[in-house]
Amino acid sequence: MPNKEPTRELAVVYTHPTCGYCDMLKSDLQQKGIDYEEIDVSKQPDLWSEVERLSGGDRITPVLVTAEGDVEIGYKGIGCNYG
Repeated sequence: MPNKEPTRELAVVYTHPTCGYCDMLKSDLQQKGIDYEEIDVSKQPDLWSEVERLSGGDRITPVLVTAEGDVEIGYKGIGCNYG
């Protein structure tokens, strides 16, 4: 069962530039017309702690937090680990 976060205006996607799954997720969101804020954890490494909190302790991308507050780990269940 997915985690639930507070409702927000935009979806948030935690990404890393070496993760091809991040690109696929962003492409899907754009095709569906879903606005999102991208957080590149390679540029903001202090936010890895947020990724770990959302994912249950893993350094994995992508992590999507929908505007409704649902948390999805990976792209269709697959992601890049940065342990």
